[in-house]
Amino acid sequence: MPVSPPRAWAEIHLGALLHNLEVARTACGGELMVVVKAGAYGHGLEEIARTLANERIAFFGVANVGEARRIRNAGVDTPIYLLGPAWAGEREEVVARGLTPFLSSFEDAAHYDELAGRSGKRLRVHIGVDTGMGRGGFIQEQIPGLMKKLEAYRHLEIEGIGSHLPSADEDREFTCSQVSRFREIIGELGGPERFRWRHLLNSAGLLGYERELCNLARPGLMLYGVSPLPEYQDRLATVMSLKSRVTLVRTLPSGHGVSYGRQYVTTRPTRVATIGVGYGDGYPRHVSGQGASVWVGGKACPILGRVTMDQIMVDVTDAGDVGAGDEVEMFGSRIPVTDVAARAGTIAWEIFTGITPRVVRCYGGKR
Repeated sequence: MPVSPPRAWAEIHLGALLHNLEVARTACGGELMVVVKAGAYGHGLEEIARTLANERIAFFGVANVGEARRIRNAGVDTPIYLLGPAWAGEREEVVARGLTPFLSSFEDAAHYDELAGRSGKRLRVHIGVDTGMGRGGFIQEQIPGLMKKLEAYRHLEIEGIGSHLPSADEDREFTCSQVSRFREIIGELGGPERFRWRHLLNSAGLLGYERELCNLARPGLMLYGVSPLPEYQDRLATVMSLKSRVTLVRTLPSGHGVSYGRQYVTTRPTRVATIGVGYGDGYPRHVSGQGASVWVGGKACPILGRVTMDQIMVDVTDAGDVGAGDEVEMFGSRIPVTDVAARAGTIAWEIFTGITPRVVRCYGGKR
């Protein structure tokens, strides 16, 4: 049976990923925890993990045990850190697989200690401290005496300490206060030498703030080619390009509606290309009517009307000889994903992670 080429696909340039890894490594001056949660930000968890497994990575950072399980099943044995708290039903697997959790409460610690003791293991854990994110970790009032209480658990090895920056790309003053607070907490808990790993900096923190306090950084978005701080964008290489094909080209007369709701009506005879991609593939519907373009026929061509589930329509009147089968870039090296995100009223993180499974991931460009 013949197999047709995909209508929508994402080209993942692994050489660009490795370039961005080196940018992160140079900025850090220490070790890296590569964040691969949410399917490596939509780039494909297993393939990205396998690509980076031999690149001197201290940890892979994941959101939950399901993601950790997939990495192990892909044959990757790099240490794995759980970026979010695990609930009671997940903790037995955390211990069994030797994952590294962060502790947010004494209930966490007591349960992990019990499970590790029952398994005859000593579980490596990190202390999570909440310096302003409000999502997990011990809060300020719990810090006095914290280390003494945690050290009473015989089956836990307190290997590291971490916190998270919620506003490093938006609020410099608050972020600097977080860095200072993190330094104070480390001092209160025994000083830097007490912890093998000290980590606070995400991509924005790594690029824009002091790094001396931490010996482990957690780059995420920057690895996938987007800087949360625009002034550093030129250091990074584009990793993902979302592409599709023209399926039909017609000339519509003046006064003809395009797409649902007749949000757009032609004002001249218009050469309209139908593209085989839509919000069912993860291309955001909210760009409709916001001046978004795609790259086809050697130029940026505006989207007409509303993005539909499986197709969009584009004005190619001025784009030359565009025809069915021509390749279209939805975002990538010519149409920045940040432009698509801004027009959709969202962020690049959401665009990447929203690319659906029916979009085929194609890998290439590994150095």
